Amino acid sequence: MERVFEIEDSPERDASPKSKRKKVEDSAPGACIDLTEDKPACSSDANTAKTKQKPSEEDDNKLSLISWNVDGLDTDNLPERARGLCSYLVLYTPDVVFLQELIPPYVQYLRKRAVSYTLIEGGEDGYFTGMMLKKSRVKLLESQIVTYPTTKMMRNLLIAQVKFKGQDLCLMTSHFESCKGYAEERMKQLRVVMQRMTEAPDDVTVLFGGDTNLRDTEVAKVGLPSSVCDVWERLGKQEHCRYTWDTKANSNKTVPYISRCRFDRVYVRLATREGVPHLAPDHMALVGLEKLDCGRYTSDHWGIYCSFSAG
Repeated sequence: MERVFEIEDSPERDASPKSKRKKVEDSAPGACIDLTEDKPACSSDANTAKTKQKPSEEDDNKLSLISWNVDGLDTDNLPERARGLCSYLVLYTPDVVFLQELIPPYVQYLRKRAVSYTLIEGGEDGYFTGMMLKKSRVKLLESQIVTYPTTKMMRNLLIAQVKFKGQDLCLMTSHFESCKGYAEERMKQLRVVMQRMTEAPDDVTVLFGGDTNLRDTEVAKVGLPSSVCDVWERLGKQEHCRYTWDTKANSNKTVPYISRCRFDRVYVRLATREGVPHLAPDHMALVGLEKLDCGRYTSDHWGIYCSFSAG
C-alpha cells in the first residue's frame, strides 16, 4: 500500500513507464505546492480544471467547503487522481475540506503538497477521514475523534473546533457504514452526529459534511432535528447536484447496474445566540465531473462544493 505513490517520490526509477515519468517530472513532485496560488501546479489535469468557471474571488464574509470521498482504497491511477484533487483545491480554494477514504500514502502526499492547509487525520491505519483547514483563514483550536461503538468498518466521527473570521465553528466529517445491509448501524451513526450537532453551544455554527451512505428512507426514520438543515434541501433540491454516487455518469467502478444516490451530504446547524453572525448556505455544486488524463475521474464519488454567507 505504501508503494502506491512511489512513482511520485522516485521519478528516476527506470522501471517506471516513460509516460508516467513524464507526468511526474512535469508536476515537480519534490516541491511543496501552496494551494492558495492561482495556478493548479500539482495536477496533471490542470487544463481540464481550468475550463471550469472559477468561483468569485475570496470573500471575507463567505466560508467555502468541499466534501469528497476520494476513494483511496482504489489504488489504480491513485497518484494522478490525487493530483486531480489538488487541481480542484487550487481552482476552488476552499476554506475547509472534508475527505473520506484517505489512506496513509495519500495523507503523506497531501502533507507534502498542500502546505497552505492544516491537515487533521481521523485515523492512522487502513482508511479514514480527514480535514484540511486553510491556514490563512481558519484557525484550529482543538480536534477529537468520536468512536462509533458498534461499527464493523472502522468508522468514526472527526470533530474540529475552529475560529473563522472571529466566529466559532464546529466542523464534523464522517464516513457512515456502507452497503444496504448496514442501514441500522448507519442510522445509529446519524443519531450520534445529530446529537453532537444539537448539543453544541448556541454561539457556535456547526457544519457536517461527509459520505453518509444514507438513503432518504433512513433519514426519515431517524428524523433531522428542527435546528439542523440539509444544505441541498435548503438550496431548493437542485437536480444538477443531487447524485454524488452516479454509476451512470462515473465510470471509475465497473458494476453491472446503474446506481444514482445522494450518499454525500452537508448539514448545518446555525448559531442562535443574539449578536452572533449566521452562516447561511448560498451555493452548492458538484466537482470532479471531468475525466483526468489517465482516463478516470478523481474519485468514484463526485465532490460537493458549498459556500456560506455571513448574515
